[in-house]
Amino acid sequence: MEEFAARLRAAREARQMTQTRLSELLSVDKRVYNRWERGASLPQLDAVVRIAQVLQTSVDSLVGLEPPTEPRIHNPRLHELYEQMDLLSDEDQQALIVLMDSLVKRSQMTKLMAR
Repeated sequence: MEEFAARLRAAREARQMTQTRLSELLSVDKRVYNRWERGASLPQLDAVVRIAQVLQTSVDSLVGLEPPTEPRIHNPRLHELYEQMDLLSDEDQQALIVLMDSLVKRSQMTKLMAR
């Protein structure tokens, strides 16, 4: 349990996220999340999958089957902006998500049309 707790904390801190913010994104009580990070209890598998998604890591990394990894952002400016995204308000984060979704979909459509 302690290894999972340590990896969970390291993954959260690597994303510069507070326990409160992560618990909100996971829709769990912050006391429940705190118990996971202290190693007092373990989350269910579906919660581990959601944690991995939110922290942009793998379940394997969280449970110790592979070393933790940083998100693969090759453009230095994008990486710099990525590290600041959690400082945005929820409303601004949602606007950013909508914008990024539309850009990705446009790119995918362009690739499909080129075939």
